[in-house]
Amino acid sequence: MKKVAFIGLGVMGYPMAGHLQKAGFDVCVYNRTTSKAKQWQQEYSGRYAQTPALAAQDCDMVFCCVGNDDDVRSVVYGDDGILSGLKEQGILVDHTTASAELAREIAEKAKLQNKFFIDAPVSGGQAGAENGALTIMVGGDKLVFERVAPVMNAYAKFSQLMGEVGSGQLAKMVNQICIAGLVQGLAEGFSFAKNAGLDAEALVATIAKGAAGSWQMENRYKTMFAGEFDFGFAVDWMRKDLSIAFAEANKNGTELPVTKMVDGFYQEIQETGGNRWDTSSLISRYKK
Repeated sequence: MKKVAFIGLGVMGYPMAGHLQKAGFDVCVYNRTTSKAKQWQQEYSGRYAQTPALAAQDCDMVFCCVGNDDDVRSVVYGDDGILSGLKEQGILVDHTTASAELAREIAEKAKLQNKFFIDAPVSGGQAGAENGALTIMVGGDKLVFERVAPVMNAYAKFSQLMGEVGSGQLAKMVNQICIAGLVQGLAEGFSFAKNAGLDAEALVATIAKGAAGSWQMENRYKTMFAGEFDFGFAVDWMRKDLSIAFAEANKNGTELPVTKMVDGFYQEIQETGGNRWDTSSLISRYKK
């Protein structure tokens, strides 16, 4: 039984750690709010620790899923951090959507301690985490990825090595750029459909089978037409992810005019109190 740790029990990490425990791994968790760690322990019969270092102690692999670059640094570095507790030849896997620059930074520090790091942001949202059906984009060494992939299969339907450290984060940026434009297209199309008096069920049953079809269309059309936005990835999180993509685009010279426009629409939604609405709430901007 492999000893692993999971750091960060948010809406993604909580079920991901649970899948590892159910798959037969010996899991120790850490969460900044201890009551959440205790709740996880009771639900999954795992273990919890008071610091990331203690959770990582004697582990073969440590998985992390927190909020942003600063949150990652806070649980990775220092006497109480993951790298302090992780044994030599152990692997740190960061599922946080963060910057590629941070991934390279941690990889260098881990290497100095004879430890390994891969960046492995995920796609699939809360539902994907709960159902063990996430897609994982990985940056790092091929041999390290091959050690980690069978373990990640506990909560992933697909994982792919994208290249060297940082490549997973770059791929996740592309993912979010594509989603932003797609959801805006659905918001406009569905708003048009409502104003034209089309039947939503008949419409989607038809166009989803053609070139317009997408996961977002099939899984969000009902709630979008109903004006219900509590079913997925929050606007606050999307804007955080897009800010990372914009920073990287400035470095590599990529223009993102549509993505910037959609980001502005999300800002409007935040300003009207929709911070925690899911990303399909773009349709809320359209009134008949």
